Amino acid sequence: MLGPLDWAIIGAYLLFCVGLGFALERKASKSVDAYFLGDRNMPWWALGASGMASNVDISGTMIITALVYALGTKGFFIELRGGLVLVMAFFMVFMGKWTRRAQVMTLAEWMRLRFGDGPEGRLARLISASANLIVSVWVISYFAVGGGKFFGMLTGIDDRTATLIMMALTLAYTAASGFYGAVWTDVFQGGMILVAVLYVVFKALAAPHLPETFAVSVPMAAGQFQQVSVAYSDWSALVPSFRLDLPGQYAAYNLFGVTVFFYLLKTCIEGFGGAGGYMSQRYFAARSDREAGLLSLFWISLLSFRWPFVAAFAVLGIHFTLSGGVLSDPELVLPTVIAAYAPAGMKGLLVACFMAAAMSTFNSVINASAAYWVKDIYQTFLNPKASERTLVLHSRLASAAVVGLGMLFSLPFVNINDVWGWITMAFGSGLFLPLLLRWYWWRYNGYGFALGTAFGAAAAVASRFAGIALPEYMNFLVPGGAALLGCLLGTWLKPATDPAVLENFYRVTRPFGFWGPVRDKLPGSETAAIRAENRSDLAAAAFSVPWQICLFLLGLMVVMKRWDNAGLLAVLLAALSAGLYWTWFRRLDAGEPPKP
Repeated sequence: MLGPLDWAIIGAYLLFCVGLGFALERKASKSVDAYFLGDRNMPWWALGASGMASNVDISGTMIITALVYALGTKGFFIELRGGLVLVMAFFMVFMGKWTRRAQVMTLAEWMRLRFGDGPEGRLARLISASANLIVSVWVISYFAVGGGKFFGMLTGIDDRTATLIMMALTLAYTAASGFYGAVWTDVFQGGMILVAVLYVVFKALAAPHLPETFAVSVPMAAGQFQQVSVAYSDWSALVPSFRLDLPGQYAAYNLFGVTVFFYLLKTCIEGFGGAGGYMSQRYFAARSDREAGLLSLFWISLLSFRWPFVAAFAVLGIHFTLSGGVLSDPELVLPTVIAAYAPAGMKGLLVACFMAAAMSTFNSVINASAAYWVKDIYQTFLNPKASERTLVLHSRLASAAVVGLGMLFSLPFVNINDVWGWITMAFGSGLFLPLLLRWYWWRYNGYGFALGTAFGAAAAVASRFAGIALPEYMNFLVPGGAALLGCLLGTWLKPATDPAVLENFYRVTRPFGFWGPVRDKLPGSETAAIRAENRSDLAAAAFSVPWQICLFLLGLMVVMKRWDNAGLLAVLLAALSAGLYWTWFRRLDAGEPPKP
């Protein structure tokens, strides 16, 4: 499907990325702080653009496009489970600055600030590092499955071989250049992604209006697919029905109202609890609270272009079938549309853009996960006196190990949605509750975090490998319930954290929640300032969540040509933007708390 000009464009892109990575090798090798955080001296707009590029992965884009193609706006609401990245609304107004204030390198190292450097803090740190490494391996597996399906179809190369080549190239420049390479290649790759967005959206808007009824394909069992008829008005409805009647694998979403409620609940828990990996890494690297807020705003604004992008592919996929084309697997809408509608040269540019989407996510996960091994396991427990040179060497070896294990674990999977659903709803739910409680409950200790994380992860893994088929909302409840039990047992069976550690954490981070015994020990003026900040943050969060949803939905409605819905969303977005400005943006220059 690719001609000589297409291959030349792809080759030039790959050579540029690898060359830039090796050009930054010397800068990244100065120290482990440079390798993982860019010396905490990178501009906020670069961190925000890098975050956007890291979120727009190829596997996730294929899933979202498949859901919007088959289900329309309902596919958008299903992606409340993770594809909307709604956690960014919370990072923008308070979680980003709370994360940055710790002045650490990883989420696991953060445990030392919250639980101290004694036995409970070290145990929490070890458990956190181990859990994040496991998540990284599974995420790499998920990317490997989606990347293989996409690039294998377009290039004619075997799926696994295509993924292996792409991962090897990404590993080469990421291992060489660390965080510097991850961010600056992401900025370049993000620009390429926006070029692809503009081209595909223009093609979709220029296409004829969709008919009142049309057929789409949905996945059944054992690799089979079925054509179903849908109405355009229902497909593009702004508010879907609470009950659906879908066949096959999508029947899991038939209790739509219940499913979306649990997705939203899970996302809010994640948002209030924070996240690890490459998302937190960009806040650890931010230079100030103000820049943490600005990079979030830029990140969300750029990420909003993803939704008209996937809607455009979905619309063109439907036109492809209306014109007599055969499209059985919804997860192959992207390569099918590119092959059918892109001319020579543009086809190569689009493939390069999707390589950019894939590689920008690979490099972020690889670099962030290596930090957990180097900083939180190797240096903390195995070799505390390791030199900077040794730590950088271990960073590169850990990067290779994470990629190798991710490729190995990807072999049993062929369905991207299956892997993504388990990562976001089952394994992720086992980790979110322990992360949530650490911010808001003074009595919660490191033993509670460690036991809760272990219980939640074990429940998710056990249900997966036992072959127990559970609806996705049950995949939320079972690991989440096990995690909560572990949190409570560990907390009440062991003493509270040292009061001096708790007071230092509270003064530095300034969280809201159940901190009465700690807060009462502080001077009245300091307590008043913290309470004022907390009230403002909670008010801003009430605006930021619906603001992000309206922003993303607006692009979707424009490409679907539902101008009535687009007009309503534009009015809501303007009102929410005004509220967000008043409660959050104008306060970005407020003073920062003391450093830990």
